Amino acid sequence: MINIKTDPSVKVRAQKIAKQFGIPLSALINAQLRQLIREESVAFQVSPRMSPWLEKIVGQVERDKKIGKNISRAFTDIEEMIAHLEK
Repeated sequence: MINIKTDPSVKVRAQKIAKQFGIPLSALINAQLRQLIREESVAFQVSPRMSPWLEKIVGQVERDKKIGKNISRAFTDIEEMIAHLEK
């Protein structure tokens, strides 16, 4: 048995998420501890963020897609695509 101190709201939120997976929070914590032992490392995931430049480009692509601008047709193979590009 391990006793840890955590913010009550963190515990409640974690329990809700574990419940969505259909498992108790203790099972989730045990799985994470086993992974720590197995891999001997801890991975923290950070959601990647786009640079302002990339956000601008993606925005332009989304606008073009809505109006059908700069959109090519679907190709069945690479040769067909290359022939289209060489026109």
